Amino acid sequence: RPFSPGAELSGVVEEVGAGVSTVKPGDRVLAMAGWGGLAEQVVVPERKVHRIPDAMGFDEAAAFIMTYRTSHHALADRAKLRAGETLLVLGASGGVGLAAVELGVAMGARVIAAASSQQKLDTAIAAGASDGIVYPAGPLDRDAQKELSARLKKVCGGEGADVIYDPVGGDYSEPALRAIGWEGRYLVVGFPAGIARMPLNLPLLKACSVIGVFWGAAIERDPAGHAQAVKELFGLHAAGKLKPLVETVAGLEKAPEALERLQNRQVMGKLVVTVRAD
Repeated sequence: RPFSPGAELSGVVEEVGAGVSTVKPGDRVLAMAGWGGLAEQVVVPERKVHRIPDAMGFDEAAAFIMTYRTSHHALADRAKLRAGETLLVLGASGGVGLAAVELGVAMGARVIAAASSQQKLDTAIAAGASDGIVYPAGPLDRDAQKELSARLKKVCGGEGADVIYDPVGGDYSEPALRAIGWEGRYLVVGFPAGIARMPLNLPLLKACSVIGVFWGAAIERDPAGHAQAVKELFGLHAAGKLKPLVETVAGLEKAPEALERLQNRQVMGKLVVTVRAD
């Protein structure tokens, strides 16, 4: 201590340090704090702060940068997703999953969603996915994995998915990899279901690439590229192609309840806690 969770936030700049030139007091901003966002006041390095467009509300801004930049980095920078390709998104109703669905559509891809309930799948389809499946709750034995792989292959159609976006991991990764197409790109994004173990003969047989997505490190290595990408995302938002799915929780005192819901995977999109400083 002192410590509070909360990776990203939005608000109004109160004051700036010496040499800060990109923002000034009174500016409406969003920021990537990494931690500490669930607080009345937060200090954030200048490079992690961005002025938000006038048309973007604070609730959307607080739910914007991490999900959309993670998915943009994955699809645009790492996978080089092209118009007309098939993109399979696991965990398609979560924060980064929904962002990947919307960005895939905006980039001209055919997006296939996979989610853990019909309600979550419906959310992904409403965000632009053209089709999808509901996968079973884990853990999955070998027979269940084979069945899931067959269903993924069928819904992707043709030769399989060109790009697979996997923010889930665990027993779901190998069935998804088996549904990839020739020279496909498999994006490793996260592991809420556990770190997957996959046989390396699969990349050989499909001549596919397994690609790590570490956006947090990427922005430290290329801050100028990150700033340009944020501008592009703001443009897509202004054009109505990106619409964060936000559920607002009023009051800092309700933050533990919000975090518990996240832990239990009961959230679609993003939870935003409003904090009112006296």
